Amino acid sequence: MSHCAYCTQRKGKRPCPALTGLICSQCCGEHRLVRVSCPADCVYLESGSDYQQKRLAVQFMPVRRDFYRELAELGGEKAVALFNLVEVVIFSYFQGRRDGQDAEVVAALQALRRTLSPLHVPAAPMPVFAEHLKKEYDTFKKQNPQQIADMSSAPEILDRAIAFASRFSGTDFQSQRFLGGLIGYVRAYHPEIAEHLTKQREPGHIILPGQQFMPPPAPEPHTHDPGCQHHH
Repeated sequence: MSHCAYCTQRKGKRPCPALTGLICSQCCGEHRLVRVSCPADCVYLESGSDYQQKRLAVQFMPVRRDFYRELAELGGEKAVALFNLVEVVIFSYFQGRRDGQDAEVVAALQALRRTLSPLHVPAAPMPVFAEHLKKEYDTFKKQNPQQIADMSSAPEILDRAIAFASRFSGTDFQSQRFLGGLIGYVRAYHPEIAEHLTKQREPGHIILPGQQFMPPPAPEPHTHDPGCQHHH
């Protein structure tokens, strides 16, 4: 039996060009692009990534809904609009990339939080995505000053967002779990928005999808009463 070239325990079933041997499906799914330097033409890359995103989207949906409820209670529509913008920018920037990591998202949120803090202290130059997120926030804030959280409330909202992304990401230093969950969620549950954002290339002109991008409310339990239309 040919053992997996990565874990050396399970049976290797797929040819892995990066490892020049066979890899088991579990290691292929868990470690592709994270610990295994997969070439772009690997036949398992696209289908595997799609599967992982769909699986993560199912897990992401309920925790995202709970987080939006938390934001609404904390800061109302302006808090919700801030994280909605963050999600839109993340999806637009990373949806076509396979090498994006959750650490880039967390670093960008931390950088934006620092720039919006009343006690802002100049730091080192921001990473590329952090700079991109800051520009998109500034543009949207300038165009819609009354619709999104500002320096008075944004730091606390971003603290919550950092904690939310970090929790879903997990402890793996090179995790892509949050990105996979968010991108998979938008593609699975809001395909029209995913298509719109994929085509929209011009920076600084992101259009917030609005309420249609908000998570649906949890269904309320049904009780049978005299006005119930169900037949018994």
